[in-house]
Amino acid sequence: MKLNKKAFFRIHSWIGIKLSVLFFIVCLSGTFATISHEMDWLFNPAIRVSPQGEPVSRNQMVANVQAAFPDSDVLYWGVPNEPYLCNIVQTYDGKQRYYVFVNPYTGAIQGSTKLTFQRFFRDLHYYLFVPFQIGHFTVLIFGFMLLFSMATALVFYKQWYRKLLDLKTGKGSVVLYRSLHRLVGVWSVPAALLFSITGIWYFVERTNLGGVSEIANTRAPELAKPIADSASFGEVRRAIDLDQAVAVAQQQIPKLDVKDVLLPIQPDDALYLTGKSDVSLVRNRANRVYLHPTTYKVLKVQRAEALPTVTWLNDIADPLHFGYWGGLVTKLIWFVFGLGISSLVLTGIWISQKRKVKGAARIRAQRMGPWKYVNWIFYGVMLAFMYIILITQYHASVPAILLITAGWGLFIGGAWYLFVYQMKKIVQKELA
Repeated sequence: MKLNKKAFFRIHSWIGIKLSVLFFIVCLSGTFATISHEMDWLFNPAIRVSPQGEPVSRNQMVANVQAAFPDSDVLYWGVPNEPYLCNIVQTYDGKQRYYVFVNPYTGAIQGSTKLTFQRFFRDLHYYLFVPFQIGHFTVLIFGFMLLFSMATALVFYKQWYRKLLDLKTGKGSVVLYRSLHRLVGVWSVPAALLFSITGIWYFVERTNLGGVSEIANTRAPELAKPIADSASFGEVRRAIDLDQAVAVAQQQIPKLDVKDVLLPIQPDDALYLTGKSDVSLVRNRANRVYLHPTTYKVLKVQRAEALPTVTWLNDIADPLHFGYWGGLVTKLIWFVFGLGISSLVLTGIWISQKRKVKGAARIRAQRMGPWKYVNWIFYGVMLAFMYIILITQYHASVPAILLITAGWGLFIGGAWYLFVYQMKKIVQKELA
């Protein structure tokens, strides 16, 4: 059966043009999410740290945090994988969540913020700030779109595997951009395949197809008896000995480097610790230890070396999708591939529009049709929810709001310049 390559080309073009705005936002937000910790390091000096020997006691650091934020409770203790970042402690005072930067070698509080680059880009890529699961599934659907776009391109692009260095120059801008689009696309095949497969896995997990979510995600145990009544619960939480909890967890999982500590939110919640062991590739949650918050009795243990297949697949998805499994080197590689895939959306639109305006008989650029309104209306809704969440949930500062607004202004201005202003100039040139 002979494949209809024109049909595959139309599918490829439809995905790249009709869904271009949303496709570009999803791809670019994921690209910046890979280096979001590094963006925090670059723009916020308070988060920077240099290794200075052995870390100080966690209890000492907690005491310093509680002294600096006496009206707040510690919710989460995070030790980034990056050695150049402070420990990040999340506190909550009943109204506001703070990200507190603690130097692990001195215990000093170096600063705090209400919103980090890491949190912003993860939320943007995770659900586009659009609630009610609409944002989540919009992002996840693009896992399928990326796979379809890549697969259809490989069908109609003849012998693509022989053209890894094929860049045509000196034959006009259309030929150059078409050649560059194909060249970047060919080199991006492994990354596109990886991003799409992990994205589809996220879709399967969120929809719980085949019970995957229930199988892959370990349920936290509940305490048989609450550790305190609601009046004294806060005092009990503040008295938790994190050093002892870490020591118990390391007894359960040899060579465990505890990265995350989640304190109980309710009186019947367990104390939850995760971290890295000698098992490579998996995320921190592959190793889990649940303890009683006052007796430090072990309630449940999950070891990375003993994961069932479905759970293991679930725990390698994040490191593979965001590229942090190999440290800064792999994150930068993933970032470059992400930029490449994002650029394919732009060059694809440019090629299509220039092809349509070439020649006096075809002076009108290809239109997105009704999908133009779908893209931009969704974009407008996304921005509205984004500002609502930034203001009401994160209480983001004015400089942070202005910086984010400037970023979106560049996005809109760049789109207008490339695909409205420049296209009009091309049309006028063709008509002259």
